[in-house]
Amino acid sequence: MTPRAEDGFLIVASANASGPRTLVPPDVATCDACLRELFDPASRRYRHPFITCTDCGPRFTIIKDLPYDRPATTMAGFPMCERCRREYRDPGDRRFHAQPIACHDCGPTLRFTRDGTTVTGADEAVVAAQRVLAEGGIVAVKGIGGYHLACRADSPETVTMLRQRKARGDKPFAVLTRNLSTARLLAEISTGEQRALTSSARPIVLLRRLPGAPVADTVAPGNPLLGVLLPYSPVHHLLLAPVPGSTEPVPHTLVLTSANISDEPLVFDDAEADVRLTFLADAVLTHDRPIHVPCDDSVIRVLPEGELPIRRARGYAPLPVPLGRVLPSVLAVGGELKNSCCLTDGDSAFCSAHIGDMGHLATLRAFDRAVTQLTTVHRVTPEVIAADLHPAYQSGKWAHQHAGGPGEPALGLIQHHHAHVASLLAEHGRLGEPMIGVAFDGTGYGTDGTIWGGEILYVGTDPTRFERAGHLLPVPLAGGDAAVRSPCRIALGYLAAAGVAWDPALPSVAACTDAERATLAALHAGYPDPDGAPGRARRRPGTHLVPCSSMGRLFDAVASLLGVRHRISYEAQAAIELEILAAQASDAAAELARGAAGPGSTDAELTLPVDADGVIDHRPLIRALAAEVAAGTAAAVLARAFHVAVAESVAASAIHAARARAVRTVGLTGGVFQNVLLTRLCRARLEALAFEVLTHRLVPPNDGGLALGQAALAALAAAKQPGQ
Repeated sequence: MTPRAEDGFLIVASANASGPRTLVPPDVATCDACLRELFDPASRRYRHPFITCTDCGPRFTIIKDLPYDRPATTMAGFPMCERCRREYRDPGDRRFHAQPIACHDCGPTLRFTRDGTTVTGADEAVVAAQRVLAEGGIVAVKGIGGYHLACRADSPETVTMLRQRKARGDKPFAVLTRNLSTARLLAEISTGEQRALTSSARPIVLLRRLPGAPVADTVAPGNPLLGVLLPYSPVHHLLLAPVPGSTEPVPHTLVLTSANISDEPLVFDDAEADVRLTFLADAVLTHDRPIHVPCDDSVIRVLPEGELPIRRARGYAPLPVPLGRVLPSVLAVGGELKNSCCLTDGDSAFCSAHIGDMGHLATLRAFDRAVTQLTTVHRVTPEVIAADLHPAYQSGKWAHQHAGGPGEPALGLIQHHHAHVASLLAEHGRLGEPMIGVAFDGTGYGTDGTIWGGEILYVGTDPTRFERAGHLLPVPLAGGDAAVRSPCRIALGYLAAAGVAWDPALPSVAACTDAERATLAALHAGYPDPDGAPGRARRRPGTHLVPCSSMGRLFDAVASLLGVRHRISYEAQAAIELEILAAQASDAAAELARGAAGPGSTDAELTLPVDADGVIDHRPLIRALAAEVAAGTAAAVLARAFHVAVAESVAASAIHAARARAVRTVGLTGGVFQNVLLTRLCRARLEALAFEVLTHRLVPPNDGGLALGQAALAALAAAKQPGQ
């Protein structure tokens, strides 16, 4: 380009051109400068619900296309007034070229509706919403990335009503609280947790709840953790603050949850909200700025090593993950649960925000929108569409419909746990470096047609290939999804595999009905002897038993065996409650129950020995746990001993897998490693053995991070074999 002699600094009109595109920025929480203006009577944006500047406000959720100019956003329908235009054009103003700039005269407007009556005016609408909340009602609040349902956090009756309307079961709610001071009334907050809470991303942070915290027990039943969120939009700040001249009570903490039926996608479209929110909310606090890309709240835990993402969405999406090299373009469609998709463009991978569980038509539509948004913004036509190997996944069916035909992208099928390991390598920039990947989760389709989930995988210098270096001993799983919802049924399968009689004195046996026990007994009768060829189990023709090597299912079985949870109302409930129980006992008590044993030792009864083929045998553990339960040993001690045994088996598996491969790096991935206690125990043992340990920091270890691994593997494979 020929240099031009210019004086001063200008931002000129955008022009379309070929070549790399700029990045789409994530949404950013209201900055301190805007917050001061919001509550400053001398400011012309005093109490303006849509105050923003170049440092904060909506980005990702309002951008329709690049370059990021106002006409390419949902603010295009709000022409700037003359005063906003002057600020927009002034290089010395902090709103210089702030695309969502607006004020009371030219910006979006807030309104409240209830029973067909509409209240306009920002303060009037906020007062009306505060009145409904104070009366114990549920208010739908339109935010930056979609609608939320809000209610008083201190009202058990209201929270119970919200659960019933959402069909949410016992799954914990998050709470929105006014500021850091009110957050400290709810939970213990470390320096790292404070940093995360007050960051520009403003995620939901899982904190340890304080005894006597002013929230109803029904907010997070039986859970010592509380998801806490600080306000990130001006509307939130206004809703939690007194309105001048109003005498309405002002909440300082609200339950804030996505406005949807449980497991369905977030409601974000106003026309859809008019239909779907009728049965969920008593009133609606909304506005007229359209949302182009729905985006849920992110959820994290803070560990000594850094953040552990549980759900990657607002504030983090769509920030790219560098791949370290330019690769062919790939669209990865993710998994079935906690779905997200991922697009590679050049040397970067762009993950969508959390989409949801693909078992709903509304989620499939949301998935279509997410794919369209990614490919439109990046102007990329993928060469390959990558999907999970599972033949029944809806995401896989979508991939088959859009790939593999004439003129369509190639289709790449990726084994589930291989993708988990690759996502961990990709986020650490370690693709091509050998690693032992420990991939523990609930369900993943194996290359042998059985259900995997307790996997020790070796990935070498060619990350597109993997070796199954070890795995949990398979057990026959009866009933598919019905069994997953009933850990007591899973426990009976493990007891049968271990040769333990179904004694009604055992909690898991007592929890099953007579009909369930009879059906399971008939199914298990004649199943191959578990001592015969462990690890090579196949589905027995004519039965409904599928061999399953899932660590997640072992957690479910142990939770039931110890009497913790026999039926679940949300995913991983039994495993979560088992971790909570285990945290109440000490390692010393657990070791006393287990006996002194090191990695791989079979001297202790409560152990998971690893054999010469790398198979982790759960049968000695199940026998010992059944005996200890019958003897009256405290459930918390046994839960802790189980966690220790799993950690010891991970260390033993790492030793076994690394011995012949000279590998000193171990990665922990899969949904089971959302368990902070287990992760800590595994890390301590692996590092004591001089292994480097990698865990997730950018994408979740659960299936929310799966698409990144799929995309990386498919792109690398396409680079090796162009056109195939």
